[in-house]
Amino acid sequence: MQQHEADIYIGLMSGTSLDAIDVAAVSFEPAFVLHASHTTEIPATLKAQIIQLTLPGNNEIDLMGQVHHALGGLFAHAVNQLIKDNSLPLARITAIGSHGQTIRHRPEFGFTLQIGDASLIAEKTGITTVADFRSRDMAAGGQGAPLVPAFHEALFRSEIEDRILLNIGGMANLTFLPADPASPIQGFDTGPGNILLDSWIQQHTDNNYDENGNWASRGTYQPDLLASLLSLPYFAEPPPKSTGREQFNLEWLQTHIDKQACNYSAEDIQATLLELTAITCCQSIQEHISSSGFSLYICGGGSHNTALVNRIAEQLNPHKVSNTLELGLPADWVESAAFAWLAYRCIKQECGNLPSVTGAHAPRILGAIYHA
Repeated sequence: MQQHEADIYIGLMSGTSLDAIDVAAVSFEPAFVLHASHTTEIPATLKAQIIQLTLPGNNEIDLMGQVHHALGGLFAHAVNQLIKDNSLPLARITAIGSHGQTIRHRPEFGFTLQIGDASLIAEKTGITTVADFRSRDMAAGGQGAPLVPAFHEALFRSEIEDRILLNIGGMANLTFLPADPASPIQGFDTGPGNILLDSWIQQHTDNNYDENGNWASRGTYQPDLLASLLSLPYFAEPPPKSTGREQFNLEWLQTHIDKQACNYSAEDIQATLLELTAITCCQSIQEHISSSGFSLYICGGGSHNTALVNRIAEQLNPHKVSNTLELGLPADWVESAAFAWLAYRCIKQECGNLPSVTGAHAPRILGAIYHA
């Protein structure tokens, strides 16, 4: 008897760091398999337009429409390239899950907005596309974020150890997976991940990111500036909570630099931003997670920042700090695989959110379906 080949789902992720579009092809039955992955860079002009849309005072509707269309085309191109490069059989691909590009996340006002035309993705790929995952959770009283913890639970929860998944993308968010199956999952945004680190180095050098944290390592973090940054009420708020570029941007940073009236070097500020990311991640764990023996697994672009990872490990010592590769999925593909999983859940009419994480009233089926 011929064995049935598992249906493949494709996940798309373009995060707040805007470094690239990540695409992952995965299947979930009878077991999780990562079949293929691909990265497509975002052109500099389009990246600049996206950033313009994320900043207050630049709400130009025509520009949003143009970027929405352009991103849809680019997302479709990324999927088609993944399929071509890996000779994936179209007949086995059930759906694409597209997170879209967040240009506003305002849970305090009850809305979130991701662009990247899902109709165009479906049209140009010939594959059913699921998008707009966050809105239904928000309509049910939730933050609409983070959504990835539900995938973390499905793939990474263990009965042997308490686990924390720390995703360091543009923003940093964590998921607590207690070994006790009766204990609820926790998850929330801790604050900035790479967003300030990347923005600051881009402003002062020709680099898009601080490789291995080398530039930050040339500076010394400034306690007074760090204390000023940490005074933001968001850091003291209890979960559920989520945030974005609206809060953490260079304008916000500059106001705190100006308050100090000190002539900091650019490297010292980078070192301070690295410490800000590390300490807000670690303090969030220490203040909100009740576990005496957890292991931490890092994913996202920040997992490659050696100085940042080392600083987190120092602050969490003696807890184990590792990488999701140890759990079977490379750190760069966790989020795109998660949105493939959310598409899988939507197509099967199964809920994709965790109310204990987002604050929604109840589990909900997430996503809008754009048929091929």
